[in-house]
Amino acid sequence: MRDEEYDGYGFDPGEADLEDRISLRRVEGIHTDLTDINQVEYRALRLERVVLVGIGSPRMSDDEVHRTFAELQLLAETAGSHVLAAVMQSRSVPDPATFLGRGKVAELTDLVAATHADTVICDGELTPAQLRNLEDRVGVKVIDRTALILDIFAQHAKSKEGKAQVELAQLMYMRQRLRGWGGNLSRQVGGRAASGAGIGGRGPGETKIETDRRRIAARISRLKAQLKQMKSTREVKRAERIRNKIPSVAIVGYTNAGKSSLLNILTQAEVMVDDSLFATLDPTTRRAETAGGRVYTLTDTVGFIRRLPTDLIEAFASTLEESMNADLLVHVVDGSDPDPAGQVQAVREVLASIDAQSIPEQIAINKIDLVDEEARAGLRSRFPGAIQISTRTSEGIDLLQTRIEERLPELDALVDCLLPYGRGDLLDRIHRQGRVESVEHTENGTRVRAHVGTALQGVLQDYLV
Repeated sequence: MRDEEYDGYGFDPGEADLEDRISLRRVEGIHTDLTDINQVEYRALRLERVVLVGIGSPRMSDDEVHRTFAELQLLAETAGSHVLAAVMQSRSVPDPATFLGRGKVAELTDLVAATHADTVICDGELTPAQLRNLEDRVGVKVIDRTALILDIFAQHAKSKEGKAQVELAQLMYMRQRLRGWGGNLSRQVGGRAASGAGIGGRGPGETKIETDRRRIAARISRLKAQLKQMKSTREVKRAERIRNKIPSVAIVGYTNAGKSSLLNILTQAEVMVDDSLFATLDPTTRRAETAGGRVYTLTDTVGFIRRLPTDLIEAFASTLEESMNADLLVHVVDGSDPDPAGQVQAVREVLASIDAQSIPEQIAINKIDLVDEEARAGLRSRFPGAIQISTRTSEGIDLLQTRIEERLPELDALVDCLLPYGRGDLLDRIHRQGRVESVEHTENGTRVRAHVGTALQGVLQDYLV
């Protein structure tokens, strides 16, 4: 067909191939399907109608493109959106003025008009100039990936500390992106109020945008002071655990990998579990116990994601310290995800950014009940030493508990003591905080040989044999 057109009308097939390569490429299969017929009209009113936009290397495969947009779609839907379409432009770097190439902005504008979208979400972090220019040309609200994640965090924050952390991250993001229209943000006027402003028209000596920045800076300072105070309270509790040599285990992993479900199984806790991104923002610490009776703490932490905004990492620094100070990290991976290795890499990058990369790590591949035998074999090959589990069927949980017990830090001292029968509290403490080798009930009391921490060793000093 192309040869005929070329012969008859001077059509060059090479030009057509080039046009295909540089045009916006529609990503098939990325849209929200409303299958619930209940209250459809209500849902349509409250959900924002969005178009997803991304930039990818020309070398990206179709699978890589689809994975990228599938995650962005899930983020958008978690925030409360109805995804209408997704488009991608193949280029190495974003356009410094409009993110997309200038010629492609017109195509995006036509798509927005055709789908009646009211929001465009860009898979990247936009500069203030890119945000302003793209929004002005497309004619609808434009947000980037960072703003989208911040919005999800704002919806899910429940505790006072969590809300303060999210607000801090939002203000740090917003501070660099203040924008105004016309003279509204330029109230600064000369001494005689030139240009006819007259009496009452003299400004405060600074523009409104400067005032907003100053107020944001003041609010950021107050929030940092509040978080510092909350941090000190957590440090007191952590110091008590350290003094008593209670081991600490932190559950880390990609968002929606099943960390909260694992905490509930291992500690019989009742932490909220939701099949959505960033359902857990506030760290939850619970008491756990090994099969041998040794007590340790288990902490559920906030989930990570690829390209987690830097402002969020900084704002949640105090929360992430629970991972930095752990004796062992249980790294939960979603085994049913198309790219589990990418999840692991993303989590490890965040751990490296908070100096937690040297802490011992035990990988637990979750949702293994959703994976066939061939895929299981591939996971075993890719992650040697990992334990395959299912928090839904409890498969592999016993083995994981055994592995956690084996990898807890060794206790410092071996004691041999004779406890009076009236000191059952000390015997209970040895069982909770130490590792008992033998117990013998004698005529004069209970003789115990056990490995304990230095603090408990001092308490037992008067009873040593």
